[in-house]
Amino acid sequence: MNPDHEEQIRKIMAELQCSKDFVCHRSGFANLCKTGDIGSESFLECLEKNREGCLFLLSYANVHFCDCPLRVYIAKKLQR
Repeated sequence: MNPDHEEQIRKIMAELQCSKDFVCHRSGFANLCKTGDIGSESFLECLEKNREGCLFLLSYANVHFCDCPLRVYIAKKLQR
């Protein structure tokens, strides 16, 4: 991975509390929650069936959104 990406990811992680203990990063991005890009810089659509316990889940009108800064960065910058 690009050193600039790794540095940015570490900065994001330092500012977050993650109920899943950053499993996305610890797994080398192999264990990522399912999301969809909705064209927003700050949100993704959450496509997970089991959303329980996620601190970054926002729901509106039966649509579920993810506002985890780390997950958004991974989707937008690493296209994963």
